[in-house]
Amino acid sequence: MNTHKIAVIAGDGIGPEVIAEGVKVLNEAARIDGGFNFEFTYFPWGCEYYKETGRMMAEGGIDELRKYDAIFLGAVGAPGVPDHISLWDLLLVIRKSFDQYINLRPVKLLRGAPTPLKDTPREDIDMVFVRENTEGEYAGSGSWLYKGKPNEVVIQNGVFSRMGCERVIRYAYELAKSQGKTLTSISKANALNYSMVFWDQIFEEVGREYPEVKTYSYLVDAASMFMVKDPGRFEVVVTSNLFGDILTDLGAAIAGGMGLAAGANLNPERKFPSMFEPIHGSAPDIAGQGKANPLATVWSASQLLDFFGHEEWGAKLLDCIEEVLAQGKALTPDLGGTATTSQVGDAIINKMNNK
Repeated sequence: MNTHKIAVIAGDGIGPEVIAEGVKVLNEAARIDGGFNFEFTYFPWGCEYYKETGRMMAEGGIDELRKYDAIFLGAVGAPGVPDHISLWDLLLVIRKSFDQYINLRPVKLLRGAPTPLKDTPREDIDMVFVRENTEGEYAGSGSWLYKGKPNEVVIQNGVFSRMGCERVIRYAYELAKSQGKTLTSISKANALNYSMVFWDQIFEEVGREYPEVKTYSYLVDAASMFMVKDPGRFEVVVTSNLFGDILTDLGAAIAGGMGLAAGANLNPERKFPSMFEPIHGSAPDIAGQGKANPLATVWSASQLLDFFGHEEWGAKLLDCIEEVLAQGKALTPDLGGTATTSQVGDAIINKMNNK
C-alpha cells in the first residue's frame, strides 16, 4: 500500500477547524479506495506559537518538513502579530525553501455556488491560474534607508529571472496543451518597462514551441475588467506573483466566495514537498464557532489527491463539493446556510460513500 506522509500545519483562527475536515475527507478517500493511505504529523506552528516563542516555526523547521511528501496548511494570521511577520516567517519561507514555484488556483463556478455576476452562464467561469510563486514582486528584495528621518527612503524590488519566468510560463503552456485550452498571459508592460516587458518577451519566446496553443495577452487592469464582464474568455491564465495573488481573490469573489477558494503550491519536479491550502484567511472573528466553510480545504485536498496521482479521487471530491452545494442542505452561514463546519464535512463524507 502506498503511504503518503503529510505534515499538517493547522495554523491560526479557523485553520484547525477546516483542516480537521480536510484530514477527515482524505482519510475517508483512503479507506474507501484501499490502495493508499495517509500518515499525518501535526506541527503547532503559527501566530500563537510566535507569541510564545518569537518564531512562526521551530528552529530547523524547514529541515523537519523536508521529510514529508506534502504539507497541508490551514490558515495563518492573528491579531497582535504583524501580517508581514506571519506571512514571511512561515508561508513564504516554505514556498521559497522548497522551490514551490507554481501556485495553482482554480476559479470555477460549481453548480449551486453563488456568483454576483448577473446573467453569466455557470460554464463561463471556469479557469485556472498558474501564478509564479517564488520571486517577482514577492522576492523580498529591497532597502529601507534613513528610518525615522525626514529623508526616509524605501525601495522594493521585483525580481524576474529568465529561469523563474520561463519555467512557470512553460508549465502553463504544457497545462493548456494537455487540456486543449487557451492560454492567457497577464502583465503590465506599458508601465513596468523592465520586468513586464521581459515577461511578455519570454511568453512569446516559449510560445513558439507550442503553436497549437491559442494565446492572448492582457494588461492586468483590462484583465480585471474582463474577469467581471466576460469571464468566459479566460481558461488557463499565467501571471506574476502579485497579479496572481490579487486576481485570484477577484476570481474567488465571482466563483462563490473565499470559502470555495483553494490553492496548491507545487514543486513540479518533486525534489521537495508541495503544499496545499485554502487561500482564505484565518478569520479570527468566527474562530471556534463552527461557522467556517471547509469546502475550500476539501478542494485543496482534491488538488493534493491529483498531485499524488489519485486523479479519480480528486475529481470525485470536486463532484461531492458540487453536490453538497447544489443540494443546499449542509451549507455554512457564508453560503446562506446554518450548518456547522463539521456537518459540512460529514455531508461530503456521505456523498463520497455514495459514489
